Amino acid sequence: MTPAPGPPAGDGLAPGVLSIALVSEHASPLATLGGVDAGGQNVHVAALAGALADRGHRVVVHTRRDAPDLPDRVALRDGVEVHHVPAGPPEPVPKDRLLPYMEEFGQHLARRWRARTPDVVHSHFWMSGLASLRAARELGLPLLHTYHALGTVKRRHQGLADTSPPERIACEIEVGLGCDRVVATCRDEVAELARMGVPAYRVGVVPCGVDTDRFTPAGPVAPRGPLRHRLVQLGRLVPRKGAAVSVAALARLPGTELLVVGGPPRDRLDDDPEVRRLRGVARDAGVADRVRFTGGVDPSGVPALLRSADVVLCPADYEPFGIVPLEAMACGRPVVASAVGGQLDTVADPGTGRLVPPGDPDALAGAVAALLADPAAREACAVAGRRRVLSRYGWPRIAAATEAAYCEVLDAEPAATGTG
Repeated sequence: MTPAPGPPAGDGLAPGVLSIALVSEHASPLATLGGVDAGGQNVHVAALAGALADRGHRVVVHTRRDAPDLPDRVALRDGVEVHHVPAGPPEPVPKDRLLPYMEEFGQHLARRWRARTPDVVHSHFWMSGLASLRAARELGLPLLHTYHALGTVKRRHQGLADTSPPERIACEIEVGLGCDRVVATCRDEVAELARMGVPAYRVGVVPCGVDTDRFTPAGPVAPRGPLRHRLVQLGRLVPRKGAAVSVAALARLPGTELLVVGGPPRDRLDDDPEVRRLRGVARDAGVADRVRFTGGVDPSGVPALLRSADVVLCPADYEPFGIVPLEAMACGRPVVASAVGGQLDTVADPGTGRLVPPGDPDALAGAVAALLADPAAREACAVAGRRRVLSRYGWPRIAAATEAAYCEVLDAEPAATGTG
């Protein structure tokens, strides 16, 4: 399907070019990765915006202003602009406390879009969906939505530890039924949405992507320690990511070090409660001398860290999608991941790695030990993983599929057009 016709001549966009509004209320594409609320969604939104711009479209990413000195607009790259929305205090606020500011966020979007009307709106995460839905309804704009995570899944796994607002699930259902199309990231999410009452015909699947030019098998490799094998776990340092499972599994893997990448800056690791908890787990397991925490790292250094691993671990309790397995496979590294969420789609067992039950250190250790003992199997996974990523998950392919979803919605009813 070809893009919908662009705005009339004189509005600044050539025919076939879309003005796209991406809304990501807490996950700015400009954020430093590895913090509690800065992870895969930030990567996804930044990369999707860039890939859509590479297809000739003009993209504005709307995210909440979380510092007083941020400019109203920041050029992320050619064709992509980040707009800092004034909603709530101009300071960091945990995402689970942002709901009271979403009405203000949505009102600001409506004012901006009334003056500079996008062709299509694509919201990311449930609070962005809530704010965007109200603005899009007011202006008659087409709206697509990607959840990135669902409250039903989080509540099921975290129980009383879930800090989401109690209204979350009801709001997610409202967004799913009120938007024009849900863009799910995996098949497991489609089934979960159906259980919530959002029928499958309202949902399409477009997975997350990976930068196959940056994440490659060839390139710099981070230095390793004296031990024979290295395991790497990369991501936000929150309990659900399963780093404690990796630490416990390490006790069954002699001659192996575990590098835990993510979290606060290195000089603040000692003050981080999750780091302190994991160090306690490591001490109790007798592996404290074989676990290293890097803290948050610059994204430019991530490929070298992944290349330094014999196996990359992704043992989350639940994982709405999970970009790390793609990054590892793109770097030609085998993955051992929990059989949950999007990892059921991305990790082909036994082709590109192994899938194990979540929360099971014995199963994780067994799968890793078998790979560490079989260099030929690791190499086969490396080749197959890179091939799988290139054939399915490169950002040009993901952007084309996302554009097709936009066009289906635009073709279904005339879209408003404007100046961006």
